[in-house]
Order: sequence, then structure tokens, then C-alpha cells
Amino acid sequence: MQIREILTLKSDEIYSIAPTDRVESAVARMVELGVGSLVVLKAGEMVGLLTERDVVHGMVEHGCDLKDTEVSAIMVTDPVVANADDSVDYARDVMTKSHIGHLPILDGNKLLAIISFHDVARACLKEANFENSLLKRYIKHWPE
Repeated sequence: MQIREILTLKSDEIYSIAPTDRVESAVARMVELGVGSLVVLKAGEMVGLLTERDVVHGMVEHGCDLKDTEVSAIMVTDPVVANADDSVDYARDVMTKSHIGHLPILDGNKLLAIISFHDVARACLKEANFENSLLKRYIKHWPE
């Protein structure tokens, strides 16, 4: 299964914020949207990624009061990315090895989406269930 197949199940909307916006507004936006990450865009280009984890790390690094801190101070400037044609197994492996929960998906240089580890896990379970049902059909008299 390719990452592109996961994208068909997701909204095309990419939630973003500017690097000069304050962390306070970024957190409020994440809460309002019910998401765990925001793409950081400058002049329409991805310059970073801000996740809940980055906010927590920023609190340790800069103190608990981040409300006046710019997003650029705590965002990841070179996030791990994947391509739409990469396998879901690749996404799972890179996310696990990199300890990340959100993965920007590119098609060439164009940002298509952000997928979460939850999206990847759901896709892996769907594929495993499909394979399981095929195997059960193959084996005669499998008890249902």
C-alpha cells in the first residue's frame, strides 16, 4: 500500500501558520482544529513543522510561558518527509525510528498533506484485515 492511498481518506486542507506568529496563537489554532501539528509556511513555502511535542520541548528550553515566543524559535526547520509514492511501511518505519507523530507528504516539491501516526496505523490495520480475510477464504472450512 502506498501513502497516496492514505491521502484519499484525508481532507485536502493543510493547516498552517507563519514563522513569525506567536506560539500562543499556534497552540490555540491546534486546539481549535483538533490537530497535533501545523505546517509553518513563509511565502507559500514550507519552512518548518510545529507539533505538540515541539511546544512541550519549547517549554523546557524557553520556560513555560511561550505566549510571546515566535513559532520559528521552537519549530522543526528540517522535518522528516516522505513522498506520496512511498509505501505505508516506509512511513511507519521512518516515523517509528525518528520518534515523530506527524509526517509531511510531498509530491516532488509540492506539499500534499501531513499524515499522523494514527493515519498510518489505521492503514496498516486495514491492509492486515484485508489480507487476513483473503487467507481465510483460501483455507477451506475456516471457522468464522
